[in-house]
Amino acid sequence: MTDHPRTAPSARGGHALIVVGIVLLSFNMRPAAVTIGPVLGRIVDDLHLSGVEAGLLTALPVLSFALFGALTPRLAARVGPHRLTVLALVAALVGMVGRSLATNAWAFLALTLVALSGMASVNVLMPSLVKRHFPDRIGLMTAVYTTAMAVALTTAGVLTVPISEATGSWRIGLVVWAALALLAIGPWIGLAGHDHPDAAPRVGPVVRFADVARTRLGWAMAVFFGMQSLQAYAVFGWIAELYADAGFSATEAGLLLGVITGIGIPLSFVIPTFGIRSALQWPMLVALTSCYVVGYLGLLIAPVAGAWLWALLVGIGTCTFPLILTLIGLRARTAEGTAALSGFTQSVGYLLSAVGPFSIGLLHDATNGWTAPLLLLIALLVPLTVAGWTAIRSGPIEDQLHQR
Repeated sequence: MTDHPRTAPSARGGHALIVVGIVLLSFNMRPAAVTIGPVLGRIVDDLHLSGVEAGLLTALPVLSFALFGALTPRLAARVGPHRLTVLALVAALVGMVGRSLATNAWAFLALTLVALSGMASVNVLMPSLVKRHFPDRIGLMTAVYTTAMAVALTTAGVLTVPISEATGSWRIGLVVWAALALLAIGPWIGLAGHDHPDAAPRVGPVVRFADVARTRLGWAMAVFFGMQSLQAYAVFGWIAELYADAGFSATEAGLLLGVITGIGIPLSFVIPTFGIRSALQWPMLVALTSCYVVGYLGLLIAPVAGAWLWALLVGIGTCTFPLILTLIGLRARTAEGTAALSGFTQSVGYLLSAVGPFSIGLLHDATNGWTAPLLLLIALLVPLTVAGWTAIRSGPIEDQLHQR
């Protein structure tokens, strides 16, 4: 259907280094952000963070995705995507090591922002790197990196507290994850030569961030991404409290949350593998959103009796994430187009999602219960589904620009 350009190095070999690089890179797509929450209380106490500073710290991941997601496509065009990947990993490494040594609140916030800037850039770059090196294996390679990302997310979220407790320091619990960035830098230094002007001749029209903003596909992808992120942030941010209100112990709530995150590991491989087929994309979206609906209704009606089933269904629902990452790679003809679409989708999407956890908390406090928050989450599945349908039905972003 689409003629995809291949880079010369990829066509001639070197796939092993690229695959290793992508896997190691995917391990760095979440730990800089998800390791803060489990030890937030200790950070607040040790560094004497005010309420405003603690609130800013929890908001930094979304703000970083929005800001650096928008900047990444232009930076990649200027310095090259592989060199920018190295710089992003260096930023993540320096930020994660530096914040573990910070002695005051603002130094910790500033260095966390540095770490998150690298993480945000990596998230935007990944779909375009897959498109550049594996244009005919987008589903498989998206499956590989989303699965690796899910493993790293789950591992970092689960082990940060035990490491902190075993060593007696939250600083060590945070800094150990910098090793993932250090490991990933080597392969990407080796791949930096792919940014040579002759390595990947440009094919088709240039797609810029602002161009994507003028297309229906761009906004459909952004709303789809934003609504699925909103659902996930709301679930991960509040479901432990919902379980506590239902009478579960902290250990039981942690196990239920483990079910929600754990199911994402196998499905992160399955969904992109089959989501490459256009005929399966809409049925997949309907199935995933239906799992959300049934899971939320179950939490409303029988939160204790069916807790494990509802957790499983909600966890399946969160796997709209690997589906949209697959679509990002499929809805552009070139790596440059993929980078622009990825940057717009993620930066605008994360801004849209930022209101989710706040709105859920506000509704919970106003109603002193979980009925209104869960009904709101169900209602927000409507724009998610409509935007997803539009994105699934659309052609490549370059074609929409050509039609203007």
